[in-house]
Amino acid sequence: MSETHHNLLADGAPVTKLPEDPAVAELADHGRERFLDIVCAYPQSSLCWALLAEGSLNMESRDGDVAAYAYARTGYHRGLDQLRRNGWKGSGIVPWEHEPNRGFLKSLWALAIAAHRIGEDDEYERCAQFLRDSSPTGYDVLSAERPVARGTGNSGVGDGTDEQMDEVIEEAGERQTSSPMSGQLRDDREAEVAAEDEPSDHVLDSPYAG
Repeated sequence: MSETHHNLLADGAPVTKLPEDPAVAELADHGRERFLDIVCAYPQSSLCWALLAEGSLNMESRDGDVAAYAYARTGYHRGLDQLRRNGWKGSGIVPWEHEPNRGFLKSLWALAIAAHRIGEDDEYERCAQFLRDSSPTGYDVLSAERPVARGTGNSGVGDGTDEQMDEVIEEAGERQTSSPMSGQLRDDREAEVAAEDEPSDHVLDSPYAG
């Protein structure tokens, strides 16, 4: 895959901007002491699942990698649901600069990393390319924060969790790279998108729709 990003906005590619994530304010106010309660209250929040995935990746273990894959895939699919509801047709720009998009983009990169770690290389390639196509800036930021190579970058095991939650609390919209907790995937996740929110045939034709 090419590492060169061209200006997709200049090409007239459609841009999708998600609405504000209500979980962000809850994380800012109560993220340290009530994180799992917030996840349960806002299971549609890609950011919550991304934080869980990133915390699991920080475990640097097979158990953590598998948990991260499940968390990240949940956040990815919840993000796809929201993108479709906001006009996304299977391609186009999902700009990192629009902060409510970051939960989805972070879930997408966490899924790429987890897939790579468990040996699902074709899924890693698909997710990495999807991120490049959707947000070159997001790809640059996230791949610098958490490179594919294990144990490199700014997200070492157990490092910076408190500081990064401080960033969430202080900025409310700023997404960081470590989870305030990690643990077993909860059994009571919400069902997949309701029938009325199912994608159109055009969306299903996209290589990124699933």
